[in-house]
Amino acid sequence: MSLLWLMGVLFVCLFIGVPIAIALGLASITTLLLFTDHSLVVLAQRFFYTSQVYPLLAIPFFILAGTFMTTGGVAQRMIDFANALLGHFRGGLAMAALLACALFAAVSGSSPATVVAVGTVMIGGMVANGYKREFAAGLICNAGTLGILIPPSIALVIYGAVTETSIGNLFIAGFVPGLVLVTALMAVIAVRARRENLPRQPRASFAIVLKTGREAIWGLLLVGVILGGIYLGAFTPTEAAAVSAVYALFVAVVVYRDMGWRDVPKVFVDSARVTAMLMFIIANAFLFAFVLTTEQIPQAATAWIIELGLAPWAFLLALNILMILAGNFMEPASVILILAPIMFPIAVALGIHPVHLGIIMTVNMEIGLVTPPVGLNLFVTAGVADMDLGQVVRAALPWLAVLIGVLFLITYVPAISLVLPRWLGLLN
Repeated sequence: MSLLWLMGVLFVCLFIGVPIAIALGLASITTLLLFTDHSLVVLAQRFFYTSQVYPLLAIPFFILAGTFMTTGGVAQRMIDFANALLGHFRGGLAMAALLACALFAAVSGSSPATVVAVGTVMIGGMVANGYKREFAAGLICNAGTLGILIPPSIALVIYGAVTETSIGNLFIAGFVPGLVLVTALMAVIAVRARRENLPRQPRASFAIVLKTGREAIWGLLLVGVILGGIYLGAFTPTEAAAVSAVYALFVAVVVYRDMGWRDVPKVFVDSARVTAMLMFIIANAFLFAFVLTTEQIPQAATAWIIELGLAPWAFLLALNILMILAGNFMEPASVILILAPIMFPIAVALGIHPVHLGIIMTVNMEIGLVTPPVGLNLFVTAGVADMDLGQVVRAALPWLAVLIGVLFLITYVPAISLVLPRWLGLLN
C-alpha cells in the first residue's frame, strides 16, 4: 500500500506540472507520515545529509568547470581542430560537428552545454555550406548527448553516489561506449553523405592541422588531468572535480584570455544557479530513496524478480523500456535518482555488474534527452537552430534510431563497458 501511495503521489504531481523536486519531497513526506512511525525530524536530517555525501561535492565543481569551458573559447578551438581533420571528406563538416561534440563532451560533462557550444557555430556553418537545417539540427541534438556519457559526466557521478559504485571506474567505463556511439553516428553520416551528395571542404594543410591541434590542446588536456590524476593517486574523483574547475579557470582566463577576471563572478553565479537547482532535486531524491529503503521496497522488488525466475536479458530489456519511458517525462538526474535505488539490488542479484548497469542507465538517459515531451536537448537545439520544437523532433528522429541501436548493443555486450576498466586492472 505504501508503494502505491508513494508512486501515486509522485506521478500525480508530475502529471499536473509540479516541479520534480517538490513532487519527490511531497511523495516522501506524506508516505512517511501515513505509513511509518518516523517523525519529520528524520526527514529533515536526511535532507541535510545530502550535503555531506562526499562524492556529490564533485557536481558543483564539474558544473563550474563546464561553465568556464563553455564561456571561454574552448569550443571554438575544438571545432576548428575537428574541421581541419575531417572537413575535406564528403559530409566532412557534419563529421567535424560530431567530433567537436565528442571533444567538448569530454570537458563539459553536460549535454545541453555541448549542444549550445557546438550548435551555435556548426549549425549555421553547415547550412551556409549547403546542408539542410533539419539535418544539422538533428545531428547536433543527438551528438550533444555524448556530454553525459563521455567523462567527466554528472550523470555518472550521481549514479556512483547513489549506488556507492566507484566514480573513477564509471568514468573509465564510459570511454569505449562513447567511442562506439561516435563511430555509429559517423558511419551514418558517411552513408548519408554519399547518398545525398553532401558537400566537402578543401583539405586543410598539415600545418593548419598542427596549428589548430596546438590551440585546442589545453582544453583536451582536461580529461588527462582528471583521469590521470585519479589513477596515479594524486587525488580522488571528487578532488579531481575541484582540480578541473581551477584548471578550466586557468585555461579560460590566463591561457586563452577569452575571458577577463571581471567575467569570473558571472561564471560563478551562473554555475551556482545550476548547482542549486540540481542539488535541490538530489536532496529530495535522497528523501525518496530513504522512504523506499525504510519500507524495504528494493528488497521486496528483488525477491519478487528472483522468484519470477526472470533471466538477466529479460530484466535488462524491461529496464531499458522503463527508463526510456521515464526519460520522456523527467530529466536524467531525476530518473537515475528514482530508479537506481530500486534497480541496483535487483541487477546485482542477477549478476549484472554495477559499472555495466551505470553505463546502461546513462545511455538510456541520452535517449531521454532527445525524446519529447521534456527532452532538454530538443528545446536547446530549437533555440540554437531557430526552429520550431516540432521541426526539431522530426529532425532528431532518424538519428535517435542510432542511439537506440547502440543502447541494445551496449546492454547485451557487457565487454563494451567493462573492457577498459578490466584492462587497466580496476575490475575483477
